[in-house]
Amino acid sequence: MESMLNKLKSTVTKVTADMTSAVMGNPVTREFEVGRHIASGGPGMCWRIYNGTKKSTKQEVAVFVFDKKMVEKYQKFDKDQIIESLKRGVQQLTRLRHPRLLTVQHPLEESRDCLAFCTEPVFASLSNVLGQWDNLPSPVPTDIKDYKLYDVETKYGLLQISEGLSFLHSGVKMVHGNLCLENVILNKSGAWKIMGFDFSISSINPSDAEPKYSCKEWEPNLPPLCLPNPEYLAPEYILSVSCDAASDMYSLGVVMHAVFNEGKPVFQVNKHDIFKSFSRQLDQLSRLSPTMLNKIPEEVREHVKMLLSVTPNVRPDADQMTKIPFFDDVGAVTLAYFDSLFQRDNLQKSQFYKNLPKVLPKLPKRVVVYRILPALTSEFVNPDMVPFVLPNVLLIAEECTKDEYVRLILPDLSPVFKQQEPVQILLIFLQKMDLLLTKTPPEDIKNSVLPMVYRALEAPSIQIQELCLNIIPTFANLIEYPSMKNALIPRINLSLSFDSVSLSLSVLMGVLGIYKCTFSHKKLGIPKEHLAAKSLPHLVSLSIDNNLNLNQFNSFMAVIKDMLTRMEAEHKTKLEQLHSMQEQQRYQSNHSLLSSSDVVMSGMSLTLEEKQRLAKEQEQAAKLRNQPALAPQSIKPATPSTQAKDLTSCLLNNMTSLGSLSLTSPPRPGLIQGSTISAYPSTTPMGSMASNGYNPTMSFQTGGQGMRPPGLYGGMATTSTPNFGALTHNQGSTNTPDMSALDSLFTSNKPKVSLNQMAPPKLTPGTTATPWLNQFGSAQPSQTAPMQGAPLAMGGVTSGFGMQANPFFSPQNFSQPTSAPVMNAGGGLRHSSSVNNDLKDLFG
Repeated sequence: MESMLNKLKSTVTKVTADMTSAVMGNPVTREFEVGRHIASGGPGMCWRIYNGTKKSTKQEVAVFVFDKKMVEKYQKFDKDQIIESLKRGVQQLTRLRHPRLLTVQHPLEESRDCLAFCTEPVFASLSNVLGQWDNLPSPVPTDIKDYKLYDVETKYGLLQISEGLSFLHSGVKMVHGNLCLENVILNKSGAWKIMGFDFSISSINPSDAEPKYSCKEWEPNLPPLCLPNPEYLAPEYILSVSCDAASDMYSLGVVMHAVFNEGKPVFQVNKHDIFKSFSRQLDQLSRLSPTMLNKIPEEVREHVKMLLSVTPNVRPDADQMTKIPFFDDVGAVTLAYFDSLFQRDNLQKSQFYKNLPKVLPKLPKRVVVYRILPALTSEFVNPDMVPFVLPNVLLIAEECTKDEYVRLILPDLSPVFKQQEPVQILLIFLQKMDLLLTKTPPEDIKNSVLPMVYRALEAPSIQIQELCLNIIPTFANLIEYPSMKNALIPRINLSLSFDSVSLSLSVLMGVLGIYKCTFSHKKLGIPKEHLAAKSLPHLVSLSIDNNLNLNQFNSFMAVIKDMLTRMEAEHKTKLEQLHSMQEQQRYQSNHSLLSSSDVVMSGMSLTLEEKQRLAKEQEQAAKLRNQPALAPQSIKPATPSTQAKDLTSCLLNNMTSLGSLSLTSPPRPGLIQGSTISAYPSTTPMGSMASNGYNPTMSFQTGGQGMRPPGLYGGMATTSTPNFGALTHNQGSTNTPDMSALDSLFTSNKPKVSLNQMAPPKLTPGTTATPWLNQFGSAQPSQTAPMQGAPLAMGGVTSGFGMQANPFFSPQNFSQPTSAPVMNAGGGLRHSSSVNNDLKDLFG
């Protein structure tokens, strides 16, 4: 493998070096880029043919190069003769201009190492195509090695040579003198062109009607490159040193024989004894055997035999040869018509292009692609001819591979995509849209093809819109999803915005096809929201059109039912999923609540208290879930006062001021000895009402004075205070209320005292409840009078609580007890030292 790669590398390097050394320094390289070696041709196959491009215009050309190293073996005189002969042939070719002659684009240039000139793009010489590979690169190019001539190419090629000779003989009064296979060149499109005018002979009297030509005597001592190819020369040229137009016709007969016989001429000539060979050849030609011409087609065999006649006068001239029936083949006539299109008017061209689709299938692909296609695309510059040419171009595109389409057809079609007039162009493209979307690259589809479809949907002509809507379903599956969703469908909706009554039957079915294709497309589809809001209402309205027959109506209903079924299934699935999610969340919520109770989890029966507790827990958990998240707030600490207020003194002063009030009340029985009066409300209903600070009769809050807790002094503020000598704390039989929840009401500047510590002490067994509140057990009429006297409060000080302290106090709301206050053993009220201590602890 490595040795093969090295061999290939050395071959490429050698070929490149030979080309560079041959052309380097030649003035041709100033204007042209020289490419690879592709073919050979000319007298003795001495010209190497390279492909190339013009630097300024990037125009493709063929560069003919003659390397002077080929003649180094000759003497200087012979070298000069060869060089002069080659120069003469190129110069003569440069002066002649005809479609059947090779076109020179840059004249001959000479350098120290080579001769070079440029022509139209060339494929190869006819000699290369028929198997003569002299002076070709190694290895021989595959396209030359595998090239086979089709019958239509052969017929039309021979016709072209005949037309070229007719031009030389009739128009220029010139004999070519060396017509042979190596001097016939096939250009890039397959046309046969004549070159090699090294030995051409012009008429001595070109102005006269009968031209005369002077022929040189054969000189066998000259180098072969200084002599014409003897195998194609007429016998009179060698034997009688005479030549005329008939001599070229003999050469044409030999060329025709060689074309049908794999490049072999009629006779093999001994170049060392040329005269003897021609004498023998003359005898054979006089009695030409039919077997020698058996490979030549029968319809032209007789004409070839006439061309090879020994007598020049018998040979038909070039103009007669162009009219023989052999060249009336439909393919040859078609190619000939293309070559003469520039002479036709638009009417003749349009008639020809209309009938061309019938002929194209009969022609070989290579002929169609390389001969006919360039002629068709050249007509795109004429807008009036595009509607006639475009169907043929698209027909050729169907037979091309994707690579051939992109390389040979698409560059010429791209400008046509943008043409809006005449409208037939758009219609033709729409009919072949599947072809365009299949073979056109995605980038060109996006930039050229789809914009043309969009213009068709936006066209003012209803016919174009109808055709576009009818055709879109046939190629909708070839359009990419983004283009379909974002560009095509919105324009379709826009084109369908008019009333359905104006729609024709074809448009209705086209709309149905678009919906069906989009609905069933695995990538496109239609969302259920769009189905419900737009697609189904639109289809339902179209389905009742009067233009529809029964089958068409059934088609509409089938699509509508499919849409409804899918919409129902999708929405039902969505609702089932939502329901399942809600049930799962509800179950998780109940499970989390039930798991808070160990008793429920264990399956044991619950008592009433446990059920109540569980209900409260569930209610509290629900409230916590519903509460918003708490945001942290900064609490500014209260600024302690610089001087504490002596609340004890204020209290004593208030109580003293109350002592001046007179309270009119009926005589009360004295206090029972051994009993004590509590300074706090008892658990009687009155005490409960006073401690809550709520008067049920008046239906409003009767809280204590200032910021004091209503539970401490509410009872004292709403009753008349009896005159007690002292207050003592006794143990009661009732339970002490829990007041720890009110601890936060006190500021932090003093040591906190628990409200539980401030609660009234429990009464000891054997004692009675505080009787002073029970004095309101029965209503006393005298209570409505103004209070007189100064009942003593705690510590024997006049009370500061009463009507003056509580403006909402109403004596009628209370009933006074008939029992007398309890007295101590000494006959008076006992002062409670614990009350003062508690007040000092509370207020400092």
